[in-house]
Amino acid sequence: MISQADIANRLPITIAMMLGTIMTSLDTTIANVALPHVQGSLSASVDQITWVLTSYLIATAVMTPMAGWLSARFTRKTVLLWSVGGFTVASMLCGAAQNIGEIVMFRMLQGLFAAPLMPLSQAMVLDLWPPRQVAQVMSIWGMTMILGPIVGPTLGGWLTDDFSWRWVFYINLPVGILTFIGLWLFMEGGEQTPVRRFDFIGFGALSIMVGAAQLLLDRGPTVDWFSARECWVYLVVAGTALYVFAVQTLSAEHPFVPRALALDRNFVICCMFGLFLGVMMFASMSLLPPMMQTYMGYTALQSGIVGISRGVGTFFAMFFVGRLMGRIDVRGLMAVGFTISAIALWMMTGFDLSMDATPMVVSGLVQGFGMSLIFMPISLTAFSTLDPVFRADAAGIYNLVRSLGGSIGISIMQAIWTSNAAVAHAGMVEHIRPGDPVVGLAMPHIFDFSAEGGMGLAALNGDITRQAAMVAYIDDFKLMMVLSIVVIPFLLLLRPAKRAPEAVHAITD
Repeated sequence: MISQADIANRLPITIAMMLGTIMTSLDTTIANVALPHVQGSLSASVDQITWVLTSYLIATAVMTPMAGWLSARFTRKTVLLWSVGGFTVASMLCGAAQNIGEIVMFRMLQGLFAAPLMPLSQAMVLDLWPPRQVAQVMSIWGMTMILGPIVGPTLGGWLTDDFSWRWVFYINLPVGILTFIGLWLFMEGGEQTPVRRFDFIGFGALSIMVGAAQLLLDRGPTVDWFSARECWVYLVVAGTALYVFAVQTLSAEHPFVPRALALDRNFVICCMFGLFLGVMMFASMSLLPPMMQTYMGYTALQSGIVGISRGVGTFFAMFFVGRLMGRIDVRGLMAVGFTISAIALWMMTGFDLSMDATPMVVSGLVQGFGMSLIFMPISLTAFSTLDPVFRADAAGIYNLVRSLGGSIGISIMQAIWTSNAAVAHAGMVEHIRPGDPVVGLAMPHIFDFSAEGGMGLAALNGDITRQAAMVAYIDDFKLMMVLSIVVIPFLLLLRPAKRAPEAVHAITD
């Protein structure tokens, strides 16, 4: 319940919650440009460094559906204060991490504490402001959400280059402290409300299944997949947990995932598209900074500046999407969005090591624009045919699926990149012989190709490694481009949205 004191203090409460939202949205992009530096500082492998991203996404995905139950059980203020305080402390611990294990564990804590912040903050804003002002307030809220992808890459690059990658996490401390003080001073405690019995068995089974599946995807490339016993263990654990989750969902009186959600065709199909949208968004964001810094000689700041273009494209698309929805079939709008995204990925297949930043900036603008044409319509359609009583549960599941798409996409694309880079390297080496004059003409900076020329061979291998890595990146972009085109016909399975849900903003974080 919203008290009169909360309504009287709605402006400072809203500002405090927006600060918290900016802090968490920044964290999804600011760390990407620092990954190569984190990898070197903590002596992590290419496969291991992706855990810094996936651990955060997995933890967020698992905890997000619990936000509503926690707020009813312990009050919104209590949960928000724990969320902000825990996230701030976890950020400090991430900055102080001394090895890959520590930073992955602390990133997971970040995700656990960040999960309730977004849905509860948006729900609070919807309750605080009268209906005639909600649209204006949520528009401002949407603009703050865009700050993450716009400011995050540049801020992360500047902090990494001029200070240390650790400041990418320490920067959260002052923002988190201000947010905590604002909520503590101006927000009423509220009252606990009756809640239905929480399905801890279903929640636990889902968490174990997601964790085991993610470990399988993350560890598979390193240990050669099912030639290692541990991958079989992950598979068995994930399969068993899936079975328990399915039985619990079908038999429990109040399952973690309401059975009615599975009967709504729009919601199920939109969850599938949300999964794929997570793959497209997060996989691209995780691939480009290491490519620029490791193989093209960019600094963290330079790669961050290039990364702004995706956020700028999203920003400009926001002005069109709101006007177009309601006027045209959202399925057509989403088809255009997937097509534009495919065009951007096609542009990325033309990347090479000798190019300047222009192709990356242009493709980023196009991709950001295309993503916005998908994001809002898919959220609207997912809830358009649902009974409003299931909206809170559906919002948690929808955001869980989208975050899972991000973590799965990062892991799969990284695994494909690792495999394809090794294959491309071996293929190139087969066609190079010591003393080959053709190679000498192509790479005159390498002065000795003879078997005795150790320095020349090392330099040659370095060039081959860089070229093989770029081939592998292009293969990833091609795969995502093909998938973007393949999913378009499945939009026909959706029913056109005939009405917009009253709380559409609450489910489109």
